This record gives sequence, C-alpha cells and structure tokens, in this order.
Amino acid sequence: MVCAVLFIVLIIALVVNVPVGIAIGVSSLAAVLADGRLSSTYIVQQLVTSADSFPLMAIPLFILAGELMSAGGVSKRILNVCNVFFGRITGGLAIVTVIVCMFFAAVSGSGPATVAAVGSMVVPTMLEKGYSKSFTLALIATAGSIGVVIPPSIPMVIYGVSTSTSISGMFMAGFLPGILIGIGLIICCYFYCKKQGWKGDDRRYTAKEKLAAIWDAKWALINPVIILGGIYSGIFTPTEAAAVSAVYGLIIGIFVYKKIRLADMAEMIVNSGSQTGVVMYVIIAASLFAWVISVDGIATDIGNWLMNVTNGNLWAFLLITNIILLVAGCVMDATSALYIFIPILLPVATAMGYDTVAFGIVMCVNLAIGLVTPPVGVNLFTACSISKITIKDMIRDVIPIICALLVVLLLVTYLPQISMALPHLLGQ
Repeated sequence: MVCAVLFIVLIIALVVNVPVGIAIGVSSLAAVLADGRLSSTYIVQQLVTSADSFPLMAIPLFILAGELMSAGGVSKRILNVCNVFFGRITGGLAIVTVIVCMFFAAVSGSGPATVAAVGSMVVPTMLEKGYSKSFTLALIATAGSIGVVIPPSIPMVIYGVSTSTSISGMFMAGFLPGILIGIGLIICCYFYCKKQGWKGDDRRYTAKEKLAAIWDAKWALINPVIILGGIYSGIFTPTEAAAVSAVYGLIIGIFVYKKIRLADMAEMIVNSGSQTGVVMYVIIAASLFAWVISVDGIATDIGNWLMNVTNGNLWAFLLITNIILLVAGCVMDATSALYIFIPILLPVATAMGYDTVAFGIVMCVNLAIGLVTPPVGVNLFTACSISKITIKDMIRDVIPIICALLVVLLLVTYLPQISMALPHLLGQ
C-alpha cells in the first residue's frame, strides 16, 4: 500500500511537470500519511535532521568558490595556459576547452558552474575559429559534466554524507575516472575535428612565452593543489577545504588579479545562496524519500528482487544499475537520484562484494552523463543559455560525445581498480 502510494504520486507529479524536488517531497509525505504510524511532528524532525550535517556545509562554500573563481579571472588564465601548450593540435581549441573544464572542475565541484564559467569565454573564440555552434555548445556541456567527477564534487559530498563513507576517500577515488573522462573527450574531439577539417592554431609559442603563461596563471593553477593536497594530506577536511577555496578565490580575485570589486560580492553571494537553497531543498526532500523506502522495507524488497533477477551475478547487476541510473539521469537531477537509489542499490552492491567507494564513483559517473541527457540535462540548458540555440539543434553533436562517456563508464564500472588505485596508494 505505502509503496504504491509513494511511486504513484511521484509518477503523477512528474508527468504533470511538477519540479523534481517538490514531487519527491509530496510523494514522500503522501506515503507517510498513508502509513498512518508517524505523526507530522516526526516528519518535520526528519527534515531538519537531514540538513543538520557538518559535511553538507561544503556545498554552499564550493558553490561560492566557483562563483569567485569565475569572476576573478581564474578560468581565463587557465585557458591561456592550455592554449599555449595544446592549441596547435588538430581541434586544438576544442581540446583546450576540455582541459580547462577539468581544471575548473577541480575548483567548483559543479557541472553547471563549469559550463557557465568556461562557456562564456570559449564560445565566442571557437565560433570565430570556424567551429560549429552546435558542436561547440555540445562539447562544453559534456566537458562540464567532469565537474561532478573530478574532486571536489558536490555529488560525492552528498554520497559520503548519506552513506557515512569517507568524503576524502571519495575525492581520491574520483580523480583517475575524471582524468579518464577528460582523455576520452579529447580523443573524441581529435577525430571529430579531423573529420570536419578544424585545424589547430597556426602560431608556434616559444619556451619563454609558455613559461610566461604559466607564471601569469600560477595563482590559478595552485588552487587545486592547495585544496586537494590539503585534503589528501589530512591538513583539513573536505568541508574546511571548501572554506579555504572560497577565501583563496576571494583573495586572488580582489588583490592579485583585481577582477572582483567589493560591490560585486553581494550579487555573487546571492547567486550562491539561491543555488544552495535549491540543492538543500532537494536534499531534505530526497532524504525523507530515502527514509520512507528504508523504514517501510521498500528498498529491501527491491533489493531482493534485483538479487533474484540477476541470480547474484555482479556483472549483470552492475549493467542493470547503469541502465537505471542513466534513465534516472534523464528525468531528475543528481542529488535526487542519489538519495532515491542509494538505499536501493548500495546494499545489493555491498552484498555482492563491490566496494562502497567504487560504487559511489559509478553512481557519480552515471549522473554526470545525466547532466547532458535530455529532457532534464542541466548542462545542456546552461549551454543553451550562453548562446541562442535549442537542445534539438545540439543533439546530433552531443550523441557521439556521450558515446565516449559511456565507454569510460563501462571501464570504471567493471574495473573498480581504476577508482580505487589512488585511495589504496595513499592508504585509504
């Protein structure tokens, strides 16, 4: 009865185009009321408790850090460095875009933030160099998805909080898969651009010019080293790292690069606050949903069904998991999907002997692909807002790039050693 109410209300809400966060909250409330065993007071307590978490403080701080880095001229200098070294390669500017997204991902922890920051700079230049608008925006949207895989990553923070998994361990595990995604996109760009006849920059930079570009961008390049080095060495926690990142971004933006004025701070804080509000609402609504399916045994029943369907075969279960998460990524954001599917899928994965951290990376890579799959692909909408174009116009160019991501997904899924190499090396 409770299970039926929960999913029927959720499906109806999604069909009538209710926002995902509200749909999850309403369906959870309906299920609790249908159960009749819990008071409304307890529901409120559960909502408050779900948001009362020290690690979750990293989310608004990483969002603010991304805003500060974007406005402070960090992305522009990273772009210049990458162009100096890789601009002459076939499809050079496209490859540079991917590398810049990888660097910016190590600052913001957000896919849409990466798309917005890098896209606003790169799009005019790529169009000027003869790249098609559809490919340019498709590439930026897809490369921006690296933002939720390369640490620091907001979905990794959420996964760590909801499963009591080490967030530092998650960050370490996400590093190599994130680089692998970047390499996959670079290879895809090279062959696609070669086919289209899009050559690299004709200019040959001297060693002196390369060193000058690196020196000019030194403060931007040091930032990921400070954040990740501090986390991995145990100097500070991921939450403290988020605070350090925000303060660092503010200092270099105001005093070093002098791109941020104090008058601009109000707007950036408001933007960060509005993004945080959306994320936190989804978190508390989705946590209630996860709690309902756990308490009422729904997660256990679905887990047992999956065990029976796959006959205990880990490879079959992982394939089904990828299909479920890829489909879910088409219709809901990463935060909602994590809270809904973690209590269902994780117990089965651990029962089959799959590492908790490695499974978290599988989920994050799946949901990274979800950022660029319609109809809810947030990165696609962000890219469209940069330059006047519809998602329909981008689909043809998005598909081959998504195929590259799917290849990486299969590697990360069936070779968990890729994710666990760095944590094992560092003794996690």
